[in-house]
Amino acid sequence: QLQLVESGGGLVQPGRSLTLSCAASGNSFMDYAMGWFRQTQEKGREFVAGISRNGLTTNYADSLKGRFTIFRDNARKTVSLELSSLKVEDTALYYCAADQILWSTKTVRTNDRSYDYWGRGTQVTVSS
Repeated sequence: QLQLVESGGGLVQPGRSLTLSCAASGNSFMDYAMGWFRQTQEKGREFVAGISRNGLTTNYADSLKGRFTIFRDNARKTVSLELSSLKVEDTALYYCAADQILWSTKTVRTNDRSYDYWGRGTQVTVSS
């Protein structure tokens, strides 16, 4: 099993940056591709970014490419998401999730149903 705890959310002005972190505890962190999702009442839950087990493959929602960056530290069992040039529409509850993919170190999936473990989320509010 894997336990995930997100941190780093908060209130930020438009145009600013923020870094979210997710700390994992439990065994076999490296067996999991990691993803970030966000949820709002209007849009529901949507994929934001994902990173493969070996950290060499990343995937982003098309609308967020160039503004968000995901990276992981397998030694520290963490995955982080850098959010830059934030917009009001980025306001959401951001979740970290783990997808066990034993057959590939390079695969990243975007479907939330593929993910096995979820954190409780961290709120990001973008407002002036």
